[in-house]
Amino acid sequence: MTAPATPAFALTAMRPEHAVQVLAIYQAGIDTGHATFETCAPDWAAFNTSKLADHRHVALDADGTVLGWAAASAVSERCVYTGVVEHSVYVSPDAHTRGIGRALLDALVTSTEAAGIWTLQSGIFPENTASLALHRAAGFRTVGVRERVGRHNDTWRDVVLIERRSRVL
Repeated sequence: MTAPATPAFALTAMRPEHAVQVLAIYQAGIDTGHATFETCAPDWAAFNTSKLADHRHVALDADGTVLGWAAASAVSERCVYTGVVEHSVYVSPDAHTRGIGRALLDALVTSTEAAGIWTLQSGIFPENTASLALHRAAGFRTVGVRERVGRHNDTWRDVVLIERRSRVL
């Protein structure tokens, strides 16, 4: 009998020592033109303050190289929205199709539900079919398409609004 394969990565909390690699992966996603309206990754201080500390995860290979990350941000400071966050998942181009995005998304679901967060949401460009498929497989639903919601590189872009409601809250 063959032992089950172990994943070639481990998940852990994102820490400052991951900053350079996290931001490089973010920039690689930005460079595709289909990940975000941003045109360049922020510096670590801005990134760090914009993400909720308890809901930032990285996938590391055996050498400690960051293969991907997931993080959540508050959508509003109003108390009625304390249980709603916007999230991002980015995987290094060299690490696609290895289950890293799904593992990171599952870790984010687990950490947010444990904290009483009832909705994860995100806006995804329709051209980012891999991200849309990942989210569908993880139980996200499409709320709708926000047509021509913003300009990106002088082109109007649509955004697919997705969400996942907690199954435990």
